[in-house]
Amino acid sequence: MNEQIAREVVLVRAIETADQKKEVLSEDDRMYASRSARELAQWQASGKQAEVTGDDFLQQRSELILKRITERTPAFAAFAKRRNGMKTLALTLPLLALLLGAGLDRITDPHRVDLLSAPLLLIIAWNVLVYLGLLIWLCIPSHSLGWPKAGLVRHLSVGRLALPRKLPHALSSGLLSFMGEWAHLSAKLTAARLSRTIHLSAAMFAIGAVASLYARGFLSQYAAGWESTFLNAGQVHSLLSTLFAPAIALFHLQGFSLAEIEALRFPQTTTVEGGARWVHLYAATIFLLVVVPRLILALVNNWRAARLAKHFPLDLDQPYFRKLNESIGVATGGMLRVLPYSFTVDEARHKGLGQLSIMLFGEQGRMMLRPSTSYGDEPQEVLRGTDLNDPQVNITAVLFNLTATPEKENHGAFLDYLVQSSTRGIAVLIDESSYLERAGEQADNGARLVERVALWQQFCQFHQTTATLVNLLNPALHPLDAGVGLKVSAAA
Repeated sequence: MNEQIAREVVLVRAIETADQKKEVLSEDDRMYASRSARELAQWQASGKQAEVTGDDFLQQRSELILKRITERTPAFAAFAKRRNGMKTLALTLPLLALLLGAGLDRITDPHRVDLLSAPLLLIIAWNVLVYLGLLIWLCIPSHSLGWPKAGLVRHLSVGRLALPRKLPHALSSGLLSFMGEWAHLSAKLTAARLSRTIHLSAAMFAIGAVASLYARGFLSQYAAGWESTFLNAGQVHSLLSTLFAPAIALFHLQGFSLAEIEALRFPQTTTVEGGARWVHLYAATIFLLVVVPRLILALVNNWRAARLAKHFPLDLDQPYFRKLNESIGVATGGMLRVLPYSFTVDEARHKGLGQLSIMLFGEQGRMMLRPSTSYGDEPQEVLRGTDLNDPQVNITAVLFNLTATPEKENHGAFLDYLVQSSTRGIAVLIDESSYLERAGEQADNGARLVERVALWQQFCQFHQTTATLVNLLNPALHPLDAGVGLKVSAAA
């Protein structure tokens, strides 16, 4: 599944999930889209003499649904066609860098080649520091450099954040949810494209600086030399010998002696040939230390971006996709793993969890109940033998009791550990059955229930998860049809 198809599929999922009351897409709309998409996918598969795939079905279905929404809500069409801001940035930033590099000599003396040219030395030093930073980051990949910033990646992934006017509330909610989810899902792709653009821009800046040196050399006579308050000729000779050594060795350029460096101290001047010699040395050095490495890094990131765009990493094991694929016989059920926290699951509630897994994954859905974690236990110790990224498990859900009061040091620490340790995200189930049994039929029961549910929802949001209210004694009270009622936290 490529990036464009994945974007449309995620957009449709966000809309369907937000449209709980089916105000934007009726049940008939959804059934028609599924039926037509199945027929189109089968027709295409027969043409290729291949089996129907879930990707083809999801692509056809998302196209049909987006077309239907666009016909009914013209304002949505502009959003559906909206693209991120990376394309404009990828074109303008390298061009701007080239122009800035070309104008670099305007801030230096345009009629001489300074052997200790601050701008040229700064270009080389800055790029060497960047390479060292990237090398350190490769050695400790778990530590981020803090660049690019998450906010910048989110903006570049989604593009303009404003929504079209006059959209139904459910549709607006779906689009907002989509922007947040897509920004997260495409973060790696956007970061690769941004890195490609930055490396290319750095190379273009250096090319512009060197090009301006040669261009001005055709119209002016350079006077080469150096001056320093603190460095003597020997120190300058050592510095330049080290700096230009790669270029001299690789391109067989003419070297220089200590006497020549001493003779070039300003205000002495050199011949035209002498000025050209130092231009060649600087140009070759910048080519070797800046242009070539930056272009290689740009190509590497371009390869990464192309690979991610062609094979977008969308987790199709989520209940929403598995339930849809089940309609064309592609899905094979799924596994819901439940991690109770300070919660004793009796037989009746055990059956309720089994029904939830069937709601999520269909008749072939299965449930794995793990031993309950006692209040206050350290999650690292309790879950030491649990593989939170087990490929056989489709969803891992934490089970809390609504009667409990969430505490940051206990419930929060448990959630934080799971979110950080699971690459596929974590779902949170809040069971209300015990609370309703205990509350009975008091007059203010409804208001207290709403307040407590809101408390848990805010608590889970603070810990980067989303609470889903369930009733294990009567799961039909909060159905999770097609998996749209269960939200999984962002993957770590």
